[in-house]
Amino acid sequence: MVTEDQSAVIEFLGSASTHGGVPVERIDTHTAAVFLAGPRAWKLKRAVLFDYLDFSTAARRKALCDAEVRLNRRTAPALYLGVVAVTRERGGSLALGGSGTPVDWVIEMRRFEEDAVFDRLAATGRLDVEMMLPLAQAIARFHADAERRTDHGGRAGMKWVVDGNASGFAEYGSGVLEPSACFRVTDDTLAALEGRGALLDARRGSGFVRQCHGDLHLRNIVLIDGQPTLFDAVEFNDEIACTDVLYDLAFLLMDLWRRRLPRHASAVWNGYVSETGDLDGVPLMPLFLSCRAAVRAKTSATAARVQQDAARGDELRQLAREYLSMAEDLLHPPGPCIIAVGGFSGSGKSTLTRALAPSVGPVPGALVLRSDETRKRLFGVPLLERLGAEGYTPDMSDRVYATLAERARALVHGGCSAIIDAVYASARERQAIERVAAAESVPFVGLWLDAPESILIARAGRRRHDASDADAAVVRMQRARDTGPIRWHRIDAAGSVATVLDEAIAYLKRRANQELPLVGQAP
Repeated sequence: MVTEDQSAVIEFLGSASTHGGVPVERIDTHTAAVFLAGPRAWKLKRAVLFDYLDFSTAARRKALCDAEVRLNRRTAPALYLGVVAVTRERGGSLALGGSGTPVDWVIEMRRFEEDAVFDRLAATGRLDVEMMLPLAQAIARFHADAERRTDHGGRAGMKWVVDGNASGFAEYGSGVLEPSACFRVTDDTLAALEGRGALLDARRGSGFVRQCHGDLHLRNIVLIDGQPTLFDAVEFNDEIACTDVLYDLAFLLMDLWRRRLPRHASAVWNGYVSETGDLDGVPLMPLFLSCRAAVRAKTSATAARVQQDAARGDELRQLAREYLSMAEDLLHPPGPCIIAVGGFSGSGKSTLTRALAPSVGPVPGALVLRSDETRKRLFGVPLLERLGAEGYTPDMSDRVYATLAERARALVHGGCSAIIDAVYASARERQAIERVAAAESVPFVGLWLDAPESILIARAGRRRHDASDADAAVVRMQRARDTGPIRWHRIDAAGSVATVLDEAIAYLKRRANQELPLVGQAP
């Protein structure tokens, strides 16, 4: 609902004369109008009142402009320059930061190239999957430093989200969203919430509910000086911003998946969990992803109502229906499985496991457990720090494989598939991971990568910036061991990455016809 007439302020901010004659470009949303002029962007909050947002008065907008600048300086201090008054001068004219009476307020921002925003990069096929790891690490650091908020989140916090979505469907979805689909999504989400409520409350008590971003999708990430930068965090409603950290992450994962970027979503998911070690929240991901899609269905339907451009309105209505369908599908994920990829160092295990992850199990794919990373973390050293012989004793290796097995067990128990990247040179190690799958009653696949010693040594020698410490001596030592009979599916890994991946996918597809929730999950 619009509460005030801002037409004079909008006309003033859109005039080139306000900005020294510089042409002005205007961007409209249902909650803000942004005016781009020269090196600056000026953001005006619309005088609107929704069930989740109150910009109804100038005083309220001023307070929330201040909050937006404060919160976004956590991740983008160079972008948020301050809050400036739009003033009414003595002669009746308006001014930016004048000496007259403030009539409204705008946020002054450093302007950035729109083509550097991640949704633009994704739309044009220029979003580099290699950028996803630094993005995941940036989000993990942000969450680690964010303020803990035990007064929000938990079961009650997610119930608020579900109730808000249901109300939004009823109020703004008429003529856009199929009512029966809205009812199904709401009922199924409430059922999922009932099953996960205790875990949600436990995580809140453990400090996983924090003052997060709240709107973490591709439109709110930009490349600044070569680094992914989060901006436009939610300041107007703590119920939205103060959430479980994985619910915050889920918005980005859902956005990447909807855009048919499963490799990107998998890279963020794996990068974040590797950085944080947060396996306890994995069972919540289907609920979190579905709620995020449902929120977008609601807001897209709402935006369509106020959109003046007919074509854009049609686009938003179609988008709302797409999000609603996605929300329903995400609540009914396929079951988990365990895939173990073994082979001597240099055989290409890490490359294959990363490539397989997006197509295995529930969205956003399997989590990859690497023995090299696990060893470094158990030893308490940075991933790129080389370990000496003390890091590779039989006792230490037993700890590594036991940890991999326990983490795989925890993942599949929570509904997430696990892909394990380890040498698995002994029959005892291979049998141990097979027993985990059997105990959890989930499908298991073992893949073994074969390659000549010369290729293994050459590949190990080419590695850079990797957790593996393997070199020629390590490869020769591994090959001298008695592996015993290898009953896992063997793949000739001497060829190209594409050839190895094709062979692995073909085998998994054959198994998928029998029992595996594998290939075909990625859009």
